Amino acid sequence: MSGSWKITLPCTRAEAEAIDAIGELPFDAVLMTTEVVLDDAEAWRLDAYVEHRPDAALLAALADLAPSAAGTEPDIEQLGDEDWLTMSQAGLEPLHVGRFFVHTGDAEPPAGSRAFHIAAGRAFGTGHHETTSGCLAMLDTLASDGRSFANVADIGTGTGLLAFAAVALWPEAAVTATDIDPIAIDVTRDNAAANAIAVGDGAGAVALIVADGTLDDGIVARAPYDLVIANILAGPLVSMAPELAAIAAPNATILLAGLLETQRETVVAAYHECGCTLETVDRRGDWSVLRLTAGAERFVPSAPFDPKGRDGWALDL
Repeated sequence: MSGSWKITLPCTRAEAEAIDAIGELPFDAVLMTTEVVLDDAEAWRLDAYVEHRPDAALLAALADLAPSAAGTEPDIEQLGDEDWLTMSQAGLEPLHVGRFFVHTGDAEPPAGSRAFHIAAGRAFGTGHHETTSGCLAMLDTLASDGRSFANVADIGTGTGLLAFAAVALWPEAAVTATDIDPIAIDVTRDNAAANAIAVGDGAGAVALIVADGTLDDGIVARAPYDLVIANILAGPLVSMAPELAAIAAPNATILLAGLLETQRETVVAAYHECGCTLETVDRRGDWSVLRLTAGAERFVPSAPFDPKGRDGWALDL
């Protein structure tokens, strides 16, 4: 290997949000967007980290993600043989949300906090994006309000952070963490070990399952869940509404994230059709985190689930 490479282009906040909402990339890279000038929607930056010398096709694909940078030559830097993904996230500041303290490197947690070390790695979810930090805050609020849960599902777990938070808040709960990406489940297993989180079945442990949505016998066998968390994107949240509602217990709490505020009505409508009621919205910038309550009777879908609906990872709603 000739070393790692970093490609940098200017972009706008709108472009950065669109980039953050991309699911599976058509090329092998890790993308990071950063606000360069505080509260300036035009002054953002796109950094792409790759393990090979960027070719014309890759540069063109990156340019398509930041059309405002048309005519600007990208800054291309060879990084050497370092762990390029770790470098892309190593500079993230620690995050303090409620009782949780999330860091990617060496940091001293505040007294009384529950610290999680989420290493810069190959999966989304260090807690720094508004959707993940919003879910942490909402989970913290539920616990502060005296709510308790015995059976939790974290659909699209990424790094496992939200599943770990559920175990920390409700140590007697059984938690199931799933992701469509096997790499994410490997990362979650590593992060669990680093944070002294038990992996396995039963109370106080996280069961790890590679699955497309809820399409796995292990997920269904553990249902119904009294807390369902899904921090993904608006497109799959809509297409997966019947199956997420189907694994929820009557009156279960459902947390949904990964959607823009402009997409909220469409997402809420999909879950309303499945008997769910919107309770709370936590808006963070252009993103929203939703807390819903499942119907008083367990939802029974009227048709088989269609995994083709997952194609909407970057659906413009």
